[in-house]
Amino acid sequence: MLAIGRILRTGARLLMLDEPTEGLAPVIVQQIGRTIERLKQQGFTILLVEQNFRFAQTVADRYYVVEHGRVVDMVANAALEASMDKIHAYLGV
Repeated sequence: MLAIGRILRTGARLLMLDEPTEGLAPVIVQQIGRTIERLKQQGFTILLVEQNFRFAQTVADRYYVVEHGRVVDMVANAALEASMDKIHAYLGV
């Protein structure tokens, strides 16, 4: 949360977040999710790199799958439910 607050003070409109939920308590993860949603509503662009798909699913507009440094697929949020088998195959769940 501190890192997000510091970048907002710079006037940036693009946030790049790398694993913002890693190692945090579930209540803090929920708070970060609400903060990301508010920032999106205010017009911020957010690039979120996250292995916690359940968290990403609550805030993302689209999902990119990266393997060995290359984007191999993209799923829009509107198509997510229909693409869950493919997502599970990528994530190995």
